[in-house]
Amino acid sequence: QVQLVESGGGLVQAGGSLSLTCEASGGAIGLLSVGWFRQSPGKEREFVAAISRSGRGTYTPARFTISRDNANDRVSLRMNRLQPEDTAIYSCAARETTSSAQIFYTAAEYTYWGQGTQVTVSA
Repeated sequence: QVQLVESGGGLVQAGGSLSLTCEASGGAIGLLSVGWFRQSPGKEREFVAAISRSGRGTYTPARFTISRDNANDRVSLRMNRLQPEDTAIYSCAARETTSSAQIFYTAAEYTYWGQGTQVTVSA
């Protein structure tokens, strides 16, 4: 059973940056396509970013970058120029796939989820 643990959240001022990390155990992250989602109070969970098994396929907003280190079973999300509206709990998700390049955009497509890490951006 794959387990995901996020880290790197915290409080940052508007315009600042944070890097989140998703670490996998119980399975090699190199076999998984990984995504990041966020949810703030009163709002629906929102897709943020994704990266394919190989890292060749990625999707992020312009201010963010996503990368992976398969040798160390982790995926990182670098968030720049953060704004108060980025405040949310950020969760990573993963799923097995035979495709090395495919990424997935909806929560329903993911099998494994972390508990999330809080990101708070002050004005």
